[in-house]
Amino acid sequence: MLQPTSHTSESAPESRKRVVFLDYLRIFACFLVIVVHASENFYGAAGAGEMAGPQSFLANESDRLWVSLYDGFSRMSVPLFIMISAYLLVPVGAGQSMGQFYRRRFKRVVPPFVVFMVLYSTLPVLWGQLDTAAMWRDLSRIPLNFPSLAGHLWFMYPLLSLYLFMPIISPWLERASARGERFFLLLFLLSTCMPYLHRWFGELWGECFWNEYHLLWYFSGYLGYLVLAHYIRFRLAWGRRTRLAAGTAMTLAGAAATIWSFYVQAVPGVIHSTPEIELGWAMCTINCVVLTAGMFLLFSCIRRTKAPALVTALSKLSFGVYLVHIFWLGVWVVLFKGTLALPTWAAIPAIAVATFLSSYATVKLVSCIPGSKWVIG
Repeated sequence: MLQPTSHTSESAPESRKRVVFLDYLRIFACFLVIVVHASENFYGAAGAGEMAGPQSFLANESDRLWVSLYDGFSRMSVPLFIMISAYLLVPVGAGQSMGQFYRRRFKRVVPPFVVFMVLYSTLPVLWGQLDTAAMWRDLSRIPLNFPSLAGHLWFMYPLLSLYLFMPIISPWLERASARGERFFLLLFLLSTCMPYLHRWFGELWGECFWNEYHLLWYFSGYLGYLVLAHYIRFRLAWGRRTRLAAGTAMTLAGAAATIWSFYVQAVPGVIHSTPEIELGWAMCTINCVVLTAGMFLLFSCIRRTKAPALVTALSKLSFGVYLVHIFWLGVWVVLFKGTLALPTWAAIPAIAVATFLSSYATVKLVSCIPGSKWVIG
């Protein structure tokens, strides 16, 4: 069931009201990011316990099972962040020019992004994780890409790209009918099947070694999540019961497919190509879209008018937690996986919880410093 809804955007400068369910969802998504990175230490290259690289190795059946479950379920994390931003910011408020929108968004995220690229390029020298040659190489490449020890910062590039595109797509979203948005989403969903079709059929719809821009190129990628968030906010008139039922079914189906896609390929004792066994974990695959949309619908059922103070505080500092958490992750991996040698089923959540709490404590302390917004957002 659809309803015509006024496109009153919460991105307008004068709007300060918080959307409570998004505060809960932002914390959840942030924690899932950490679960993903905690899990990666159990299928690192050649069993060394490193973060996932081009090759993966699972030591035993326990690692295979628990990595599949924890990491597979958590692959909705990045798309949830995209949908949260889009839900709040699209369409861009009528009172904002393109330049005003860019200044507001980039002022908030770019300075902390640059600060942490410098920190990840320099601080690891202090404990021997980087040598000085690698430090200077990473620093020199900051205008080009994220540092070698800050792979999690890849997310900032598609996020900034979507920010650039939001004022451009907003006029279309304001004019488009529900049917028009559904047509876009249908093509987006078709594009999310292409990773599997590539494996079975090879190049598709115009792809060849001299052309990567296939038929659905302009309907693919994270832009689809942006339109999906707008559709849910302004077009979807499902009641709470329907959202709960649909959200539960979609979450279970999406999670099952995402978990299974890794488990069925990740045979223990064999060195695998990471892109191959992570095929179903790519954020723009059909199963991940279903999982993400289902969870978003479930959280949208939260009807509280005000969140507890701790939830609001955690939500406000979640960007900083995301930025800093890799510094803490290794500490807890050494403790829980190495020193205490916890079983995998317990080690992954223990690493994730400890990393989340220590990262939050760090960001909370930094937030007390004047001008901290330039560092943690």
